[in-house]
Amino acid sequence: MKIKSSSEKETIELGKKIAARLKKGMIIVLTGDLGSGKTKLTEGILTYFGLQDEISSPTFTIVNEYNTRDFPIFHFDVYRLEDIDEFYAIGGEEYFEKGVSIIEWGEMIEQILPQDYIKITFSRDLENENLRDINIENKGNSNLII
Repeated sequence: MKIKSSSEKETIELGKKIAARLKKGMIIVLTGDLGSGKTKLTEGILTYFGLQDEISSPTFTIVNEYNTRDFPIFHFDVYRLEDIDEFYAIGGEEYFEKGVSIIEWGEMIEQILPQDYIKITFSRDLENENLRDINIENKGNSNLII
């Protein structure tokens, strides 16, 4: 599924639509250049659950945990990991079944992810700095439809 976003607000709204369809155990891999919209999409997901006042980037902590009434959300930023072993060292794979995992820069650990996950790729438009192409791919038996 390909979507165009022309503003941060539209990317946040897309995050809310995705959030409405999330279930415990789902994994979302966010990939794209710095500033391409990964964190804004996550902001939309968290806003859907009323967590807009708790949002913080996990850049320096690797993972932030947010509790919803249905399941916890684990927001990872694996950009600063040296290698996959560091992800194992924090018990990263143990989070996958406990709630919803959102993994920024997830392409760095894609080879150790379970078979079923959603990959969302962000690309900037070279002519319009506000325009983003967002591609949503269901991997394995994942079936996110928005």
